[in-house]
Amino acid sequence: MTGLADHAFARAVKPLVDAMGGVLITPAEAREDDVVLSWEGEEVLAVRLPQLADSLDHILAALERQHGKPLAELDRKTKQSVVRTLEARGAFSVRHGVETVASALGVSRFTVYNYLNRENAARSE
Repeated sequence: MTGLADHAFARAVKPLVDAMGGVLITPAEAREDDVVLSWEGEEVLAVRLPQLADSLDHILAALERQHGKPLAELDRKTKQSVVRTLEARGAFSVRHGVETVASALGVSRFTVYNYLNRENAARSE
């Protein structure tokens, strides 16, 4: 982010970009799939978004930071809450998402599916 760090707009959006797992780059470095952001008519920066699979890893790491310990060490109720959060964020639309989440939680795929089914059943009641 060389040179961008001094711009107020870059400082303002950096926490959001970091939370998404993106990277701030200069507009000159932007590729077709990057998002160029303008401020007051001037292209100030571009955001390189992560690939979906990388996003899931980033979300899992953020959840570990939020809970202050590895997800595998959480109690069952908290793991169920994590699965609900991940479902809301689209984690299970990523190829091998269930397997990745199960591994991070230290449970089987079957357990993750049970958590999802329990949540979906509760919603439909």
